[in-house]
Amino acid sequence: MSKRLGFGVFLAPHHPIGEHPTLQLQRDLELAEMLDEYNYDEFWVGEHHSAGWETIASPEMFLVAAAERTKRIKLGTGVISVPYHHPFNVAQRMVMLDHLSHGRAILGVGPGALPSDAVTLGIDPMTQRDKMDEGLGVILRLLNSEEPFSYQGSWFELHAAALQIRPLQERIPCAVASTISPSGMKTAGKYGVGVLSVASYSEEGLQALPTQWHFGEVAAKENNQTIDRSNWRIVMQFHLSDSKEQAMREVADGLKRWQNEYITGILGVPMRQPFADGYEAAKRMSEYGGAIFGTPEDALAGIARLQKLSGGFGTILCFAHDWAPRDKMLKSYELLARYVMPHCQGLIQPIQNSADRVRANKEELMQKSSGAILKAIHDYNATHPRDR
Repeated sequence: MSKRLGFGVFLAPHHPIGEHPTLQLQRDLELAEMLDEYNYDEFWVGEHHSAGWETIASPEMFLVAAAERTKRIKLGTGVISVPYHHPFNVAQRMVMLDHLSHGRAILGVGPGALPSDAVTLGIDPMTQRDKMDEGLGVILRLLNSEEPFSYQGSWFELHAAALQIRPLQERIPCAVASTISPSGMKTAGKYGVGVLSVASYSEEGLQALPTQWHFGEVAAKENNQTIDRSNWRIVMQFHLSDSKEQAMREVADGLKRWQNEYITGILGVPMRQPFADGYEAAKRMSEYGGAIFGTPEDALAGIARLQKLSGGFGTILCFAHDWAPRDKMLKSYELLARYVMPHCQGLIQPIQNSADRVRANKEELMQKSSGAILKAIHDYNATHPRDR
């Protein structure tokens, strides 16, 4: 597993209803620009078609716009709902994104999160995971092989199919969405690709983390594949501020609105209840580990706990939300970039080591410096007697 922890943002998005949708999209693009400037590694964008809060219908189109505004950040589809599309078109669009982003595309796939989307498209939700598995196999074959092939699938077909444009990257990275069930991990293992744990901030998701990776390893072994923990991405709720108390106060109203209006009010997620008090909800989430609220020091401690709980992962993704006022939210991303990321990426320790070495030898070093100054004065006086 890589020792350098990657950082990114996962934008579903989750925006409260009421704001001009064009301005929402522009704000999301501005966020991509800011994250790029702050040296975040990845930016993930989802696909949804109903329910009002998650309004990006095509992550590929959005990420092409983001690619024009950014320079280095990797751009991931988080995720393309494979059963909603012909796999050939998914592969084609990812190749386009890869070229237009100059080789920064990451393919993220899943079965589709909202039942309302599947029903709208006439898809039986009971078939979505199998369709995703089947479709992913074909997408990867199209992306990674130049040989034409035909395929008669359960819901699509191909005839002498091959992509006429190859990806810019030698191999576009891929990750499969995983929630609480073993299916996502098993699919990732089957194809030897990465994992995107999108429900790790829930109580059930956290409880599942210690055993999740095993499902992927077993499936990989059964299919003569290998998987690497450095390609495991975990999504977590973050908000950083000047203190833990202040951070929880800043998210309280937005967190309550998100839970009550969207999670329970619109989606009706099982086992979820409305929050009576946003601050108390934030406090509880922080206590059980479903969110990292507080200072950069709290974030470092929270990330360390997650690494220990899961057994190790390669990238942590901040779940983008509108819980705090925009200026506070942007400050949180800045604090993470300035004071958390460099510690987790080995950038601070060499600087600290240098300071410690000088501190430990400061008397001796200053004596040498003072001696050098006195010698220079002595040598000058010896060669310029008239100047005295």
